[in-house]
Amino acid sequence: MTSQSTLLREAMPLLASNEGVWEGWYRYYDAATGALIDQHRSRLFCRIIDDEKMPYHQTNHYFWEDGRKEIREFPAWYENGRIWWDNDLIKGWAGAMQPDDFNRSTCLNWTRHGEPGLYLYEMIQVSADRRNRARTWQWFRDDKCFQRTLIDEVFITSDWRGWTDDSPPKN
Repeated sequence: MTSQSTLLREAMPLLASNEGVWEGWYRYYDAATGALIDQHRSRLFCRIIDDEKMPYHQTNHYFWEDGRKEIREFPAWYENGRIWWDNDLIKGWAGAMQPDDFNRSTCLNWTRHGEPGLYLYEMIQVSADRRNRARTWQWFRDDKCFQRTLIDEVFITSDWRGWTDDSPPKN
């Protein structure tokens, strides 16, 4: 029998090519004014694991200049060509964009639990060499875009298992 992690790698090669450690910046902007409203460094661990229920697991570490830190866990399952989340924070999915002649684009959609009327779409663009990626979040509340998040990331290593540095990224 084929494991869920093997099935996920075969069915979602673009997602699998992003496995590893990424570092970058999240920058949040007010949609009406364009003003920067928040920014922080990030380190993301994107991994496909041997778990028959949740073969994808992403851990996001956020670091603000004032010393605040936050860690969020995003385990996901594979079904019908997408990965799916439903945890304490979000409910949604991610899948490769169709058509994409270059196999570089992923689309995500999610809602936040406890925030009725709020939904978000994310577009991830990865470079041809899979070393850089740019992500854009469009935040909607009651069907009106109120915020955008721009994320710029650099691929650090595919060896997420061997990562031991918990200090903030130096980018």
